[in-house]
Formats: sequence, structure tokens, C-alpha cells
Amino acid sequence: MSEIKYQPETLAVRAGAVRSQFGENSEALFLTSSFVFENAAQAAARFIGEEPGNIYSRFTNPTVTMFEERLAALEGAEQCVATASGMSAILACVMGLLKAGDHIIASRSIFGATINLFNNIIKKFGVETTYVSATDVSEWQAAVRPNTKLFFLETPSNPLTEISDIAAIAAVAKGCGALLAVDNCFCTPILQRPLDLCADIVIQSATKYIDGQGRVLGGAVLGSRKLMEPVFGFLRTAGPTLSAFNAWILLKGLETLKLRMDAHSANSLELARWLEAQPNVARVFYPGLPSHPQHQLAMKQQKTGGGIVSFEVASSRGSVKEAAWRVIDNTRLISITANLGDTKTTITHPASTTHGRITPEARAAAGISDGLIRIGVGLEAVVDIQADLLRGLGN
Repeated sequence: MSEIKYQPETLAVRAGAVRSQFGENSEALFLTSSFVFENAAQAAARFIGEEPGNIYSRFTNPTVTMFEERLAALEGAEQCVATASGMSAILACVMGLLKAGDHIIASRSIFGATINLFNNIIKKFGVETTYVSATDVSEWQAAVRPNTKLFFLETPSNPLTEISDIAAIAAVAKGCGALLAVDNCFCTPILQRPLDLCADIVIQSATKYIDGQGRVLGGAVLGSRKLMEPVFGFLRTAGPTLSAFNAWILLKGLETLKLRMDAHSANSLELARWLEAQPNVARVFYPGLPSHPQHQLAMKQQKTGGGIVSFEVASSRGSVKEAAWRVIDNTRLISITANLGDTKTTITHPASTTHGRITPEARAAAGISDGLIRIGVGLEAVVDIQADLLRGLGN
């Protein structure tokens, strides 16, 4: 696009689009494994990087490139490296930028699969991880070692929607020569741009809100061209690649991202307020509520509270786990699934699903109780979502 400064909703529709010789209005889908060269010299020049152009869809594909450029424009990044999933984006980031002997400082309040990646896979390659509070900046400072190279957090956190002060933690990272990577999955660039707050890297699970309709998997790592060079190098060799078809679906998802995030946020705030008034709800976690401990920071750092509401149930009979499962099992409208970011409202019990493979001690440290339920608030009428939850909350 031109040098005109467009608004996010315009970038989400137009950025990165390149027409083929046929002049299509909708972005073209290039379903091909490889690309043909005019001659041997051109093939050689492309493989060694002397000439730009497509080579092999494991690492160069026009549809994927359009998605990368559009998402980079939205995040304010110089470059985006698209990957097969959100988890492969985190893997590509770590494997591209770190080496044996390096140290990561990560928030305790991150996705369970990310904890397992750091503890069970990355650790085997000689990279250690220390976990600290998502909200206490002094813990990040205290955990710094001479070999600390990466700070990693997600804000809002999964599933308690804790808000980390990105700018403050970025200052600590820069003070010790480390990079700060922020998982921006819950907010997307529509609600929050971590690079504007001095983060170095943004991670996206495009599977969630960027697709927005639960159709495909995808991920992305974004940052400066210098930082993305080794990340792209890992992708080119190891191949956790975003397919052209999935990139095309994600391009379509981006077109409605602003509209959807506004609607998810409005529904979530209304549902959170309603949940706070329910007698069988012990506590509600939503950044848009004044009762949220980091509400003021959230409203400074984000445009709205986002689309995730979590709450703890109270139980007058049986355990809180039984009460939580009773709420989930009595739903008829809401989808019982651990995915989120969908037009359809989803519900899950984090302690036994998304965070079920980490230790009970780690769950307790992260504040994930047996009575906690996470709602990915969709685009249905809020009164229908409330009525569905009331079936279990009223029992």
C-alpha cells in the first residue's frame, strides 16, 4: 500500500494484497508446492538470495506472503514469519533466537502447552526457564541471570486475564540485554500493539481471533527484519509452515477482525457484569471490570477488555470441581471445547484441559483452581449465553 497512514480496519482489508496477471479483487490462492524458473541461472540466484521470488512453498508462497504483510502492517512490525500454528510460532521464535546455555524468564500465567514446550522440549536443548509473576515487575528483575536472553509473557493471560505491564517489563529486559516476546493472541493488534510498548517480538496464534471462525490453524512471529531473519531461517529448514490454503482463510478472517473484536468485547463486558451478580459465582476475571486487579493498566494498554471471561464457581454441595463441571455439562448452546476466538461461544475447565498436563503445583502457582471456568465469548445474543450458563449455575 501507499505511504498514506490507514486505519487498522482498512489495513485489515487491504494491506499486503497483490493482484496476479488476472486482476482478481479477492486475494489469489496459490496451491502449488514449487515454482518454475525461467532458466538455471535464475534458479541459482533465487536459492542463494540474489534475486527475490518464490522457490518452494515450505518457505515462499504468494498467498502466505500476503497474509504476513497484512498482519505485519496491523502489528506495526517490519516483518512477519507465518507458521503452522501458534505453538510452532513460539517454537520457531525460541529455536531461531536462542542457543544452548541461554535462559528464559517467563510468566507463570501462560498457556499450558507453552509451559510444556519450555519444560519438556526446549529444556532438552540446554535452554532453562524461570517462571515469575505476570504482574510483579520486581520478580522479573530478580530472576535475571547473566545468560538471560528472552522474556516471554502473554497479556491478558490464559485463563485468568492477568495484565502484564508490557512497557515496564520491556525496560527490565532491555536493561539486561534480553528480548521481550509478547503473546498477543487474546487481544490481536486491534486491541493491543506490544511493539508500540517497546516489546521486541509479537507471537500470534492465528487459529484464534485472526481466523475467528474455528476453521484453520495458523501462527505468526513478528518483529524487526533483523530479529526475524534467524526465525525465518529456522522455518525454512525445519518446515513448521503455514499452508497457502490456511493463509487464504486467515486473510479473509483479518477482513472482519475489527468488527468481531469490538463485538466480542461488548458481549464479554455484558456477560462479566451479569456473572458478578450471580449468587453461585465466587469471582469473575475480566479486564474490563473495575473489580479486575489490573483494570486501570488494561484500559491504558488495551482498547477494550477483550473476549475472554473466566470465573470461579461457588459450591453449596460437592466440590468446586463438581460444581464447575455441572455448569459446563448443563450447557446446550455453548460449545464445550478448549479453543477460543470463535464466533461461537466456547467453554472449558482449564485445570483439566488447557492446563491439565502441568503439575498441580504449577497450576496452584498460576492461580488456576478446580472451580475455574473459562468462557470464550462469541457473537450470539448475550441473553442466550446467560440462559445457557444459568442452567448449571442455578442447580
